[in-house]
Amino acid sequence: MPVIRSSEAVTHEIHGARFVSYATPLTGSKELCAWRGEVPPGTKAPAHTVSKEEILHLLVGTLRITLDGDTADLAAGDTLIVNAGSTLAVENPTDQTALTWVTTSVGLTAELADGTVLTPPWAN
Repeated sequence: MPVIRSSEAVTHEIHGARFVSYATPLTGSKELCAWRGEVPPGTKAPAHTVSKEEILHLLVGTLRITLDGDTADLAAGDTLIVNAGSTLAVENPTDQTALTWVTTSVGLTAELADGTVLTPPWAN
């Protein structure tokens, strides 16, 4: 039975945020990836275009999201659907760390505005 204990989760940091990965091919998932995102106060991640659909559920805090040019603030309990090909930017304008739960398909990539393509290890 593939159970990933919190003590076994792998942590990655990029653009000021922390990603704690649980479900990946390395932990036994064949199709989906899931991780907890920790976005510290004042963090502003660069806009990126995703190759696969993502579902982001905000567990704690507030985030300012810009999706394809539209900006909205999310509160704890809100869920954002990011379709493949959408451009997403995430900002935490508050003084509290925001916690998210994100699910996507294995193989997600993210392209930055300068053309750099990231293959996040927490999603592959």
